[in-house]
Amino acid sequence: MGDDRDGKQVKHVADQFFEIVDEQDRVIGLRRRSECHGNPSLVHRVAHVLIFDPAGRLLLQKRARTKDIQPGRWDTSVGGHLDPGEDYLTAAYREMKEELGIEQGALQPLYPSQMRNDVESENVMTYFLCYDGKIHFAEDEIEAVRYWSAQEIDAALGSGTLTPNFEQEWQRWKRYQAESKK
Repeated sequence: MGDDRDGKQVKHVADQFFEIVDEQDRVIGLRRRSECHGNPSLVHRVAHVLIFDPAGRLLLQKRARTKDIQPGRWDTSVGGHLDPGEDYLTAAYREMKEELGIEQGALQPLYPSQMRNDVESENVMTYFLCYDGKIHFAEDEIEAVRYWSAQEIDAALGSGTLTPNFEQEWQRWKRYQAESKK
């Protein structure tokens, strides 16, 4: 731990511990963040929140250039690792407050998913929130936020503007919407 400029104790990101889970999402151990990012055999948990405005546009965050994974790319509204012992919903509310300063609104669970790539493996639970209030994003983690239309997101797919994880999340969201309309 170190001190931030206001004298509060802060955890160094690389020192964070993640619960490692099996394919059924059962906890099987703890590992450092630095071990998990770069070793896709260490499956860990993440909560995502898709925040839409009343016009149906999706809030995306541009990851800070200092992030260890996908710096400078646009990503899911809220996404964060679960702390040891934390459940997905608690993590979603905590991350929403930490990343965007949002403390109100009832999150609606959408779907679980698995994100797998050459860098990391995550079990994800995604939530929905319709929100039109103020946003105060964490400038140490986020470079910018803005609402995107579905057409803007679709046009950006595959361009390198969006994170691969968000592109996968977007496709899962579209499948979820299509299935919900049946």
